[in-house]
Amino acid sequence: PSDNKRFQMVATTLEGLENVLAKELMMIGGNDVRTGKRAVYFSADMDLLYKANLRLRTALRILKPLKIFRARNEEDLYNGIASIDWTEIFDVNKSFAIKTAVSGTIFTHSHYAALKCKDAIVDQFRDKFNERPDIETRTPDLVFHVRIHRDQVTVSLDSSGIPLNKRGYRQADAAAPINECLAAGMLLIAGYEGKRNFVDGMCGSGTICIEAALIANKIGPGLLREDFSFMHWKDFDAELYQVIHNATVNRIKDGQHQIMGYEESMSTIKLARQAAKEAGVEEAINFRITNFFDEEPPAAPGILVMNPPYGE
Repeated sequence: PSDNKRFQMVATTLEGLENVLAKELMMIGGNDVRTGKRAVYFSADMDLLYKANLRLRTALRILKPLKIFRARNEEDLYNGIASIDWTEIFDVNKSFAIKTAVSGTIFTHSHYAALKCKDAIVDQFRDKFNERPDIETRTPDLVFHVRIHRDQVTVSLDSSGIPLNKRGYRQADAAAPINECLAAGMLLIAGYEGKRNFVDGMCGSGTICIEAALIANKIGPGLLREDFSFMHWKDFDAELYQVIHNATVNRIKDGQHQIMGYEESMSTIKLARQAAKEAGVEEAINFRITNFFDEEPPAAPGILVMNPPYGE
């Protein structure tokens, strides 16, 4: 970090949505924004870190890089990870998971690299407190990312934890649902802002309609979640987060235009309605059991966005 307040961050996304995410970041106050492959780089403070997790629609994760170093063998990797004071980042009673990605000829097995990183972290706590934090792969308190490209290692803190596209409204029985970030990205690329009538002619389990309703009502998608990984960091500022959370809630307004979803399957429409209820936008969407080709569009101006069945 350049000083005690601002630091570099990376927001990851789906390929093709980098420019959309960059625009989103600039709209919430991101500085030094530049795009990469499936990523957008920017500088931030804790205020913006919290805001990014609550408001960004096309980001998958918000990462805070900790350290970059060279590792030509497993000993170098262990020592590089051990050189970070993990006891200043989280408490021993927290659980963590390590996500690794490797490329090149030095490290060829991501699972083995993750084990070496885990050992370095656990050993540090054991040496200092005679206790060790738990490893949790499903629902960890903290998530760390280690990316190894040839001999360069980048270690990052994941401020999001569960990927941000997992808003919490999706129904388990939904068949082949579109990624929520992709749905939001489609809408933003199409210029949808909630100021026109909207139709999804083949809405399936309702993801595109729900994302449209979140946009139209200015609902930050992160408001649907209660837990982020940054809440388990030692420097988590609960008071500041509450201010940002309240400000995000205060932006919500009732949309003034129709959002309609058409689908022939009654069981699928039931899933869509339940998902909309979980997202808090059930009153904003009119789901109908009908064939799109038999329907008249609502009054202009309007926009049609849909994801037709593959191969049909």
